[in-house]
Amino acid sequence: MKRIWICLLWLACLCPMYGQGLRILFIGDSITDGNWGNSDGSAMPSAGRNLWDMNHIYGSGYMYLCASYYQSKYPGKGYEFFNRGISGNALADLEKRWEEDAIALKPDILSVLVGTNDIHYYIGGPHAEPFDTLGWEKRYRALLDRSLRANPNLKLVLGAPFTAFTGSMKESEGFALRDSLVHTLARIVKRIAVEYKAVYLPYDEMFETLLREEPSSRDTYWIWDGIHPTPAGHRRMSELWIKEVERAGIL
Repeated sequence: MKRIWICLLWLACLCPMYGQGLRILFIGDSITDGNWGNSDGSAMPSAGRNLWDMNHIYGSGYMYLCASYYQSKYPGKGYEFFNRGISGNALADLEKRWEEDAIALKPDILSVLVGTNDIHYYIGGPHAEPFDTLGWEKRYRALLDRSLRANPNLKLVLGAPFTAFTGSMKESEGFALRDSLVHTLARIVKRIAVEYKAVYLPYDEMFETLLREEPSSRDTYWIWDGIHPTPAGHRRMSELWIKEVERAGIL
């Protein structure tokens, strides 16, 4: 009997190290997606992707870099990372899949980056009416509230959308409007982050600083098409994520 109790105690000590770590979920659009689960660059829903091939489970963007950093540095902590970015998604798309792709995964940390496609679709439409910033903010808050009701101890990491006048963006019309709306949504996300005591990631300011203070011979060095980061840009995004999350002490 004594030997059994010793074995049970030993197993109990192992549990916090293996399979009992924090669950960290990244959700958003193509910037987060990074072709995770072999989606072939499509907007394939999460259920249709490869969820077991560890060579492609995180995609190839900043989310992958964050996950690989923590899992390689702390192998004994059992951190579980999930990528639920889907290319082309706007806030309305996140609303449709929030239960399945956010709440059902029961994350301890939820990282959200959205807004670029809301602006992109608005600019591509008739935009006879002003962009509904108040409605966007209300819906963004509603998603966070749903997750917080499911897990009151949930920690939030909120990223600001961004853009740049680089690459093919120089050939498109409406950049001034896009840039203005990006900054508007970034301010909204920052305000929400303050009120919800979330970690805020000023990606818009980060890329503006990089383009200004660390220029390259190619204007596409950090963001190749005005929307999507290059590998170098994704690296800087992951560094900011890690720095601010560790500053907040939530991971």
